Amino acid sequence: MQQYLQIFLTFFKIGAFTIGGGYAMIPIIQEEVVGRRKWIAQEEFLDLLALAQSAPGVLAANTAIFVGYKMRGIRGAITATLGAALPSFIIILLIAIFFSNYKDNPTVEAIFKGIRPAVVALIAAPLYKMAKSAKITYRTAIIPIATALLIWLVRISPIWIILITIVSTVAYIYFRDKDEQKQL
Repeated sequence: MQQYLQIFLTFFKIGAFTIGGGYAMIPIIQEEVVGRRKWIAQEEFLDLLALAQSAPGVLAANTAIFVGYKMRGIRGAITATLGAALPSFIIILLIAIFFSNYKDNPTVEAIFKGIRPAVVALIAAPLYKMAKSAKITYRTAIIPIATALLIWLVRISPIWIILITIVSTVAYIYFRDKDEQKQL
């Protein structure tokens, strides 16, 4: 019971103090579950993050599900997800109740405009650390850069890029293994 409470409170804190959604939560989740609590290893976190991004649904919830499941199975996944989602639900409920009176207030608008760069920094800051952990080199950096450019400039759907990547990877491994067998 103690560990479920720890999981819930950890993800509740992450959900309550993260502004900017799932991608802004990643460095905080990483710091809590890898750095501070040492529940999972850095490499394992990167694998869980890749799974969370690949699975349908909200990134923060998917990450909470995978970390919670790794910790305590299905009950851990439910506990972590509730912890991560409940603060947002409460905050949105409060905003819906009170914000309609203040939505056109210049001070409120300025606050939200000021938060935007902070969210970008929260997403960008751990990028270098995660790229280093994922062993991304200058040579392999072309893949995420090309992907971002294709999505942004050419407006190719990320779904097509994922499908092309899957087919390309399977073909590459197939032909690489076939060449290795010929050399034996």
